[in-house]
Amino acid sequence: MAVEIRPIRLPVTADDADAGELVDYAALMDRIELERLGTAELARTPRELLVDLAPDRHRRSLALGAFDGHALVGAAELEWELDDDARTAYLPMVGVDPGRRRESIGSSLLAEAERITAAAWRPRLVVSGEHLLGADDGAGPRLAAPQGDATIPAADSVAQFGAAHGYALGQLDRVSRLDVAGRAEEFRSRLAALGASAPYRIAAWVDHAPDELVDSFAFARERMSVDAPAGAISFELERWDAARIRDDERRSLERGRTTLIAAAIAPDGTVAGFTALSLLDGSTAVEQWDTIVLGAHRGHRLGMRLKLVNLVRLAETDPERERIYTWNADENEHMLAINLELGFRPFALESVWQRP
Repeated sequence: MAVEIRPIRLPVTADDADAGELVDYAALMDRIELERLGTAELARTPRELLVDLAPDRHRRSLALGAFDGHALVGAAELEWELDDDARTAYLPMVGVDPGRRRESIGSSLLAEAERITAAAWRPRLVVSGEHLLGADDGAGPRLAAPQGDATIPAADSVAQFGAAHGYALGQLDRVSRLDVAGRAEEFRSRLAALGASAPYRIAAWVDHAPDELVDSFAFARERMSVDAPAGAISFELERWDAARIRDDERRSLERGRTTLIAAAIAPDGTVAGFTALSLLDGSTAVEQWDTIVLGAHRGHRLGMRLKLVNLVRLAETDPERERIYTWNADENEHMLAINLELGFRPFALESVWQRP
């Protein structure tokens, strides 16, 4: 029987009797993430996936499955901005069950993703994959991105897949983690040692931005989409306003996540920078999401201060959390220096590919 490539059927809720394909999709992604990153702590639950894949006014997301009869043997996830000017789509995951590789299933998933995005007038497709450090110590040629110092083996399966389909390596991101258990007093001491933040003040909230800050917070979110180092990848502007912030906050709660935001407020009352930690219910792991200081406000150690504020908050409100994971472009020397100073250590790389 030929393998069929089609969208994953989505139930109304993750607990519905017809949620089988969604549950299988989540389980396959768990196995692939464990293989590629050495941990499944960051795997999304069916509940999260259902929210991520639900219709959205700002972004389209689609999960593709490769089915051999009723068995899910491969999957891919596709997303793009719905802004009329957007021309790029993103394929953050293509995975095939280990027992079914070398059957062109990944190639079929990629071909369908390219067909869908071309029909949606998104001619540029950006594809990502992970590489566990320490698993590739053998000799042989290595690939480097146009910027940064990290490399991956040319013989790596993700590298071979990208090259075979005409994609070029455009960026490498470091995937790092920080052990935080029992370090509350250390984080407090380091924050105190930074001294006053004048003329900036620090505002902190959980899940819901204050009404008086939501507009400038949206502006900072928008700048994050294009100000972060992009290597040779065509990342596009994400348009954010107060309504999109409120939609995003609602969806995050529906995923079962709690979000801790710390923001630096400039003398004019606007957000000068922020950082965000995302906490999934029932997990000891935390994801470090966006961190940005707007260009006009750099040079005051606001990035370090904001991260320490959130680390102290995390220790006080959720002391059972053990690890924080973060992703940074390998060429982002300033943010990497902050993370290394805090104790983050790289354990994997994420490669980002785009067809020239």
